[in-house]
Amino acid sequence: MDVLIVEPEKSPRMASITGDLNSLQQVVGGYIEAVYPYDDPVAIVCHEEGKLIGLPLNRKLEDYDIIAGTFIVCGLGEEDFDSLTPELAEKYREKFADPEIFMKMGSRIVAIPIKPKDDLHVAKPKQKSTEPEL
Repeated sequence: MDVLIVEPEKSPRMASITGDLNSLQQVVGGYIEAVYPYDDPVAIVCHEEGKLIGLPLNRKLEDYDIIAGTFIVCGLGEEDFDSLTPELAEKYREKFADPEIFMKMGSRIVAIPIKPKDDLHVAKPKQKSTEPEL
């Protein structure tokens, strides 16, 4: 099935996985939990104990939660998870496009968008010229 994988500090990416329990657990790194925060026929599949075991905070989930660790956005079929439609894949790719870091401000936690690690370009050092200087 075609899913969107969202890793901490990275841009979301499409991937094809088998969709069985083992493949879902491999992507999130452990036991899975599915949440359904949207009206669209999609599920967020994440690590069930992500926060408890200290996985890095990833993205805010609306205004009520933060997902820790890598998560999957997948479609919903009649009885199980399914591929995302191209329209939903694009919608959620845009929604989760900006990685976030989190900071406590008073009694609130604030999400701050950051540049994705996979978009950072490291400047290559200039090579010394073998030409004599004039």
